[in-house]
Amino acid sequence: MVRPCPLCRTPTSWEGNPWKPFCSERCQTRDLGAWASERYAIPDRPAQEEGEGWSGEDEAGE
Repeated sequence: MVRPCPLCRTPTSWEGNPWKPFCSERCQTRDLGAWASERYAIPDRPAQEEGEGWSGEDEAGE
């Protein structure tokens, strides 16, 4: 199966490729470095600030 490398988009065979899904050790190392330097981030839901959306009800809903 041939798929594009996630970094450089070079068509790459996954069979016998020790760096899959990357085309080479270079692309694999660049990707790891990007995660390590926090260039990639998984989005987090913003924390709800106190007071925003407050309806005046207590926790019991009374």
